[in-house]
Amino acid sequence: MIVPLGSRPQPRRLLFYVGRPLLILVLYDVAVVVAYQVRHWEWVALPHIPLALFGSAIGVILGFRNQSSYGRWWEARTLWGSVVNNSRSWARQVLTAMLVSKSGEEAELKETQRRMVYLQIAYVHALRQHLRKLEPSADLAPFLDERQLSSLRNEKNVPLAIQKMMGDLMRECLMRGWIDRMQWRAMDESLNDLMDAQGGAERIKNTPMPKQYDYFPQLFVQIYCILLPLALVSNMGWFTPLGSTLVGFIFLALDKIGRDLEDPFENTIYDVPLTSISTTIEVNLRQLLGETELPPATAPVDGVLW
Repeated sequence: MIVPLGSRPQPRRLLFYVGRPLLILVLYDVAVVVAYQVRHWEWVALPHIPLALFGSAIGVILGFRNQSSYGRWWEARTLWGSVVNNSRSWARQVLTAMLVSKSGEEAELKETQRRMVYLQIAYVHALRQHLRKLEPSADLAPFLDERQLSSLRNEKNVPLAIQKMMGDLMRECLMRGWIDRMQWRAMDESLNDLMDAQGGAERIKNTPMPKQYDYFPQLFVQIYCILLPLALVSNMGWFTPLGSTLVGFIFLALDKIGRDLEDPFENTIYDVPLTSISTTIEVNLRQLLGETELPPATAPVDGVLW
């Protein structure tokens, strides 16, 4: 996710946002002006093209597509907000609801609580890597033992497998009398809510925007940018590239914004900042365990928060 670097706008970064298409448009605009002004190819001028009508229609299409893309991005962020909340709830329930049933079990209970919280931290890191289609082993190693890591190597859905481990530990606690059935049900609801959030994130990841949403708006913008200098050159003359490039830049930027936001889990600079969110969860949960050696908060790199 791109974060503000300061209060001032950055025109250079804005221009480079559309990059190559904008450069091609500038060169094309200059070529049209040279053809009309120098070579006197008057046939290239098409002043009667209804630019305002075309521009309004394309603007509506782009606006609708961008609203849909942002809706996907914001839903992804909302789902990860649910992961944050339920991770904290799970850790709180583990650390406050579980009590020893027999004398002498205190150390064993404390170790079990630590394992359950660590499993939740591992779940969050695994979910992040699962959505980004990256290997999670290195991120899970500090929180799982070798036996657990080995059992996950052939899993297609590592976060789901970790939740199974959490459920097994919770059942063991119920059988040993460390929690009662009401507490078990409350903790199970937290796991259910986490799984609902995971399912929503997987739905966004595995259901791309319809190709028509991507292809046709981009095609319409390209056609509009081709017609722009042809419609303006007879009136603006040598200043045609100025007007055409400015208007074309607006439409090119709008088109790119929609395509950047439609896939929020692609591990690009426009994604939901999953690394930052999962690190925040890790810090919060380890502090609840009383740990003091914590990872630093994720800081933006070159204006990008991962």
